[in-house]
Amino acid sequence: MHLAVYLPLLLPTFAALSAGPLARRLEPRLATWLLTCAGLLLAASSTVVLGLLALAGLVRIPLVAALKGYSPEVIARQDPAAWPAALAGAVLLALAVLATARLAARRASALWSAVLEAACLPGSDPVVITDAPGAHAYTMPGLPGRIVISHGMLDALNSTGHEILLAHERAHLNNHHYAFVSLTQVAAAANPLLQPLAIAVAYTVERWADEHAAHHTGNRRAVAETVARAAVATKRSRTPRLVPAAALGILGRRRPRPGVVPRRVAALLAPPPQSPPLLLAAAAALLAATSLCAVEAAHDLHQFLELAHTH
Repeated sequence: MHLAVYLPLLLPTFAALSAGPLARRLEPRLATWLLTCAGLLLAASSTVVLGLLALAGLVRIPLVAALKGYSPEVIARQDPAAWPAALAGAVLLALAVLATARLAARRASALWSAVLEAACLPGSDPVVITDAPGAHAYTMPGLPGRIVISHGMLDALNSTGHEILLAHERAHLNNHHYAFVSLTQVAAAANPLLQPLAIAVAYTVERWADEHAAHHTGNRRAVAETVARAAVATKRSRTPRLVPAAALGILGRRRPRPGVVPRRVAALLAPPPQSPPLLLAAAAALLAATSLCAVEAAHDLHQFLELAHTH
């Protein structure tokens, strides 16, 4: 196999470095879709390459070669992958599969718990007002899902803020934002280099909901003020935020990263974001290069195995 086989293992580094600028400069809905698809493609490509390296090392074992009818002479002469690379690929592949399976199981369990909890909430209205202490508002995925708002959060906002809060939460619910967050987290489990993409998507889904609320109300400054007031009310609350693991709230996940709320407020006080074509072209080129390298590696290994089997 050519050196291009290793590029899908390195290109996620460039994706990680560009995740932040893409999240800030692209229109949030486009950024969310692009980063999620990129994360899944890069994770799949790197996993495929690790599998190819492991397979290239596996066929060099004499017993395996004999069982499959491969020629030891051809394998030794062609040397599809050095032993250190093949061994490293096998170890990393096992770790990636294990980490992905564990995270996928945790996310599935959290989603199922959210579905059951949403079904057990009183009433049939999608919006549920609770008497729970503290200020919190969040969306629970489910069939069809529920929006939970505490009296403490309602007391912290005015009537315009209530409308903005509902628009924000409905954007989370109707656009299935939890799926985007979960998919990028699974991709990051398969390839830890993609963790910045998962962090960026957790930010872009909030920006997506912010922009939806701004479009719904026609007042970007009011949305910025509502996000800020919600953050202050939550911080002043003496009780912990009772947000389920599968939920997304107006402040994001249960533990929003430092600086996220100020960045969202600043983005809302600025003009609506555009999508520079150059950034989109660069992202498309990166994904295309990754896919081509993975396909080329698979083709090279296939040709090698065919050659080893026919001699």
